[in-house]
Amino acid sequence: MKKILAICFAAALLCFGAASAQDTMGNDTMKSDMSKKATKVTGKISQDGKMFVNDSDSKSWTIANPDAVKGHEGHHVTLTAHVDKDKNEVHVMSLKMVK
Repeated sequence: MKKILAICFAAALLCFGAASAQDTMGNDTMKSDMSKKATKVTGKISQDGKMFVNDSDSKSWTIANPDAVKGHEGHHVTLTAHVDKDKNEVHVMSLKMVK
C-alpha cells in the first residue's frame, strides 16, 4: 500500500511540474514594442514603398511590411497600423486613399 501511495505521489509531482513548465501566460517578461492597438495616421508613402511620412509632424517611418502598400507608392493615404516608436517603424494593417 505504501508503494502505491509513493508512486501516486511521485506521478502527481511529475504532472504538476510538467504543467507548470508549460504555463507562460502569467509570467511573460518580454514586452512587445509594437502598440497593441492599431492607430490611424495620414501621410504619404515614399516612391519605393518602404517609408511613410506622417502629415502631422513630417516624421518618417519605415514600413515593416511594404507588400501591404504595394501599388500605392507616392500616394497620399490614411494607414491603420501598429506603431513601434522604438524602432521608428509601422506595421500596416490596412490603408485608404485620401481624397
